Amino acid sequence: MLLSFRAANHRSLRTEQQLLLTPVYPADQPEDAPWEALTVAGIFGANASGKSNVLDAFQYMTYMVRWSFRENEPGAGIERHPFALDDAMADEPSMFAVDVEIDGIRYTYGFALNDNKIVEEWMYSYPLKKRRVIFHRQGDHFDYGEHSRKGLRQVEELAEPNVLFLSLASRSKQEVVQPVYEWFQRIAWRTSSKDFLTPFLGPQIRYTDRITDLLRAADTGIVGTEVVEESEEEYAARVARLKRGEDRAPSRRKQLYFRHQGADGKALLSLREQSTGTQSLYRLARPIFVALDLGTPFVVDELDASMHPILTAQLIRMFRDEATNPRGAQLIFTSHDVSLLGRIAGEDVLLRDHIWFTEKDECGGTELFPVSEFKPRSEENRERRYLAGRYGAVPLVSDELFAAALGSRGDSGDAEEF
Repeated sequence: MLLSFRAANHRSLRTEQQLLLTPVYPADQPEDAPWEALTVAGIFGANASGKSNVLDAFQYMTYMVRWSFRENEPGAGIERHPFALDDAMADEPSMFAVDVEIDGIRYTYGFALNDNKIVEEWMYSYPLKKRRVIFHRQGDHFDYGEHSRKGLRQVEELAEPNVLFLSLASRSKQEVVQPVYEWFQRIAWRTSSKDFLTPFLGPQIRYTDRITDLLRAADTGIVGTEVVEESEEEYAARVARLKRGEDRAPSRRKQLYFRHQGADGKALLSLREQSTGTQSLYRLARPIFVALDLGTPFVVDELDASMHPILTAQLIRMFRDEATNPRGAQLIFTSHDVSLLGRIAGEDVLLRDHIWFTEKDECGGTELFPVSEFKPRSEENRERRYLAGRYGAVPLVSDELFAAALGSRGDSGDAEEF
């Protein structure tokens, strides 16, 4: 489980910001939950306050861990995104670090990098509540703990300045670092909107029945699904369009159709013919099930996009309830839906420990902070207090400028066509 994530000098995160997933209010935690960390963290704030950049920093760290060995060519430097509103930050390293618990053992892993190289990288474990060094890299110098295997020293000889040592060591099958690498590997991310509308089934085919049940439960009008294999003619035409010289033909595509109750009792519609809300729920379903099955984080930007608040609340409840989340999967999300800060169907959607905010400081940098900083009472109306500005993190809209912008017209006085 993720215990904390820290990042600095990445996009709008100028100074170090921390997302902490350890409880402040033990009374709000389920009594019989087998996990220690929080299973839900929701980030709220004004537009352009940096909510998405917090998740982007986490995703960048994950990408570097998984792919720096493959993507970063020797001598090619490192692609990164330092804080752009202060020229001096381009010369400062970017930093990323996590604290995680894996099979009852806590690990700390992090790195700092600039445009050219990994400046520092470290991994520690705490098997007996005491820090044990696995490796510590400072530039070209490496230190190892007494319990680290000799194989790490052999991997050091292959380390390029712009490649993470963890990425290299995991590819070399070094068991001492595998738990952390595999933890990053199993994080579920919501795919881009360009990806999820593809009607062809790949790995998600094993989740078809569970996804169908979820869509039915959400009152989408769907009563079932059918998997239809492309025809001989479609398959032959697609193979003919492929590049020549490939060793073998691709497998035949399978497309998912959704059965609705029609006038004659049946109507098959493709995913693209579904409502935007149904598409959004379908997009979320597979990574949710993956996370719940494996007990890993699911990170999603704009969880509430195109969905009714009651449905969004139900998805959050799946991660809060130990009955549906026995392995301690974690949902980390951003949202603009302030109703999630209140009560839906008579229950709090989010408890005090689950709520985080972002806002910009005077230099344009993102500040990330929990609602617990305001010491809220468990019974207070957090939705109303947030909208009233009691927690900050709300847009400061100028009524005069807003009205002037909406009322302005071009020199010609004619409406512009788009």
